[in-house]
Amino acid sequence: MAFVVTEACVRCKYTDCVSVCPVDCFHEGPNFLVIDPDGCIDCGVCVPECPIGAIYDASELPPDQMEFVEINARLAAEWPVIAEAREPLPEAETWAEVKSKRQYLEERAAV
Repeated sequence: MAFVVTEACVRCKYTDCVSVCPVDCFHEGPNFLVIDPDGCIDCGVCVPECPIGAIYDASELPPDQMEFVEINARLAAEWPVIAEAREPLPEAETWAEVKSKRQYLEERAAV
């Protein structure tokens, strides 16, 4: 089972997780990151690096986040790999505590 980026990442896009990934399995969209389930080696080093707790082992996903398994797989096939950490989105701190953000996920081509 791969790791999954969940709704908490939407409109934050902290990239601390990217810099520790040994296989470059993160992909970047306009306001969200995803993990390529085919590239993820299930090491879990990204989990403690996420300052907002947006990354889960797929087998431990909260029920309300299950749709993100499919979202990660689909968007990883469309978005480019991100291999180096960048600054989070300008309003990341404001959005970090917001719970329901799925409607703000931008699925268009990456930045």
